[in-house]
Amino acid sequence: MSKFVLALGGLTMAATLVATAQAPHSSPVVGQPATFHKDVLPILQRSCQSCHRPGQIGPMPLLTYQQARPWARAIKTQVAQRSMPPWHADPRFGHFLNDRSLKDSEIAALVAWADGGANEGDPTDAPPPLQWPADGWLVQPDVVVTLPDYQVPATGTVEWENLAVRSPFTEDTWITSIEILPSDPSTVHHMCFDFQAPRPNVMLNQYEWAEVQRDGAGAPLDRRGPPEARPPAAPAREVWTLTRDVGSTEVKRRQGRPTLAAGGTNCYVPGMSLHDYRPFGAGRLVRGGENMVFNLHYQTGGGPKVNRVKVGFTVARERPLRKFIALTPTGATAGFAIPPNEANYRAPDVSFTVNKAAQLVWMSPHMHVRGKDMTWSLRYPTGRSEVVLSVPRYQYLWQLQYQTNVAVPAGTRVQVEAHYDNSAGNKANPNPNAWVYPGNQAWEEMMVPFTWFVVDVDVDEKDFTTRFTQADGA
Repeated sequence: MSKFVLALGGLTMAATLVATAQAPHSSPVVGQPATFHKDVLPILQRSCQSCHRPGQIGPMPLLTYQQARPWARAIKTQVAQRSMPPWHADPRFGHFLNDRSLKDSEIAALVAWADGGANEGDPTDAPPPLQWPADGWLVQPDVVVTLPDYQVPATGTVEWENLAVRSPFTEDTWITSIEILPSDPSTVHHMCFDFQAPRPNVMLNQYEWAEVQRDGAGAPLDRRGPPEARPPAAPAREVWTLTRDVGSTEVKRRQGRPTLAAGGTNCYVPGMSLHDYRPFGAGRLVRGGENMVFNLHYQTGGGPKVNRVKVGFTVARERPLRKFIALTPTGATAGFAIPPNEANYRAPDVSFTVNKAAQLVWMSPHMHVRGKDMTWSLRYPTGRSEVVLSVPRYQYLWQLQYQTNVAVPAGTRVQVEAHYDNSAGNKANPNPNAWVYPGNQAWEEMMVPFTWFVVDVDVDEKDFTTRFTQADGA
């Protein structure tokens, strides 16, 4: 994917929230040339400037005519192909509050502007410039946590690493948004964190990860070849954990499993950096004195780099009436095994039942480079079923968050199915001749349908759903 495509596609929900305050765009008047200030700038403000501004991932800003003019032809090409801005939901299913796909009239305006010579027009036609938060934030935070600088190597495999740091909240606090801001997004596969109560065996400011024995192609030695070729009762191998203190290059090795385990509650993945609960009048409670336990996955490429990650929070002044519940179900089960050259492998489905009335508000598919599609369906207590999100052309580089607002009665069953393309027809596939199993690296696979709900603030999260189950793939 080209640098321009990457930059133009890095959008978040904040861009759409900003757009709600903008005047609706109209097509250029027939017979009059499209101009930047009147026809193009409103579209860039809504769909591009969240990335294309200082401090964000866009390689060039698109705030002014002088900045946008050299890119007119490239903008035309991307929007005419509907490659940008990235939006992968099938329009036949669901309704999304943050739908970032361009309207036909907007595409026509951008194409007409490029074809007509990319005219500037009258500066007095321009809408007021957007006022973005400082330092690259999408939402100006009330509280900021800065992680230690991380030295990303130029080559090699970087395993998942866990890190515990002290939370900034010494008292019980309701937070209303979380934004994870890496200084170099190109080095990040993902990063997630949870708030956890302190435990005696947890060391702060120490990276910890499980040792994985891999072959020359990067495959774990215990996950190679077809499932039937493995012995039915392979002996358990010794488990070793590696640790490294923050600021040190010395790696220590000890027998046993890691002591840290971070979930996927609050995550940064390509295309999604902001979790904003404010539009729903909701928050999440953080207990005073907890630790922030991170799961960090950096990736190499383009030489050694340094990444400094910041986490920003906004804080509620009063106890909200509603709260968010974030679910991270997984389909990475023992039955997950993609055969070589299989173009439409269906993973074991994920399903769970909602026990309390709720609003389904966010969905986000997470797979790796062989991910093909993912679909969420609801089966209501009445027996009626409907598809609420279908992502028919999943893109690993842009793992978008689809924001909706669907009433989910108690007793509703949520089912998610996903398919994978392990064939040579998948241009992102590193090796169509290999068996593919669940794993942490991009050349392995995952099925994680992130699903978020809003409920009454007094609902007990422990009773919200039944245990996740995996239905047989078909």
